[in-house]
Amino acid sequence: MKVLKTKKELISVLSKKTEEKTLGFVPTMGALHKGHIALIEKAKENSDLVICSIFVNPTQFNNLKDLKNYPQTIENDFKQLIRAKCDILYLPNVEDLYSENEEVKQFDFGGLDNFMEGISRKGHFNGVATIVEKLFKIVNPDKAYFGQKDLQQLQIIKHITKQLQLLIEIIGIPTIREKSGLAMSSRNKLLSQTDFEKSALIYKTLQFIKDNSRKFEILELKQYALQKISMQSSLNLDYLEIVSLEKMNPIDKLAEKNKNVACIAASISGVRLIDNIIF
Repeated sequence: MKVLKTKKELISVLSKKTEEKTLGFVPTMGALHKGHIALIEKAKENSDLVICSIFVNPTQFNNLKDLKNYPQTIENDFKQLIRAKCDILYLPNVEDLYSENEEVKQFDFGGLDNFMEGISRKGHFNGVATIVEKLFKIVNPDKAYFGQKDLQQLQIIKHITKQLQLLIEIIGIPTIREKSGLAMSSRNKLLSQTDFEKSALIYKTLQFIKDNSRKFEILELKQYALQKISMQSSLNLDYLEIVSLEKMNPIDKLAEKNKNVACIAASISGVRLIDNIIF
């Protein structure tokens, strides 16, 4: 695996790629887990050359403490990427991607950011979109892979890729879960064992919504789900919404199968976790 630390080096290496070779790209913020490796493996199946980036993007954090505490496990990340047969790792510093005092770009997300993370984390998606555009224009991949755990982010990246007229296929990969059902996340490393176990209620609540989605009206379903998650007082609920997969806005009537999503964000001991289920 080649490790490249500047966009100049990366562009030089990629310029030697022949036209007929397809390039798969997996952008990450490191602290890699099985969910990330599933993205690498899928990229390996569909691409001749796979590149992963590790960059903790400061512009998508609206909480400096969260940025400071974000887990970094670079040596373990290297080992996992080598085992997964990743071809290139792009490992830039902030100065390689942002000029001094650079302003975050403002995007039109077509309303996809009007609810949930868009409300709870003001400016977050502009930070995400800013770095994704930069990385896409440096790497110029044929396909890019993202986890469905961050489903609102995935839909927004699909939207801006079309908006920017980039010829990149955006591929969402189903969430990889712990045995308890908890979605794998880099932030799970910050949980105590007790909090890790308590957090399993997030997925159980989502599964309850899916299993009972045709038995109740949406308002009733949400009320039952809220009662269920309130049983765990350690979980501080940010939001629980049932939304349209296409528009990411709350709905009062279910659409056809697999066009509806239940989404939850909750914190435990200061660690914020998000998850969703499509039904």
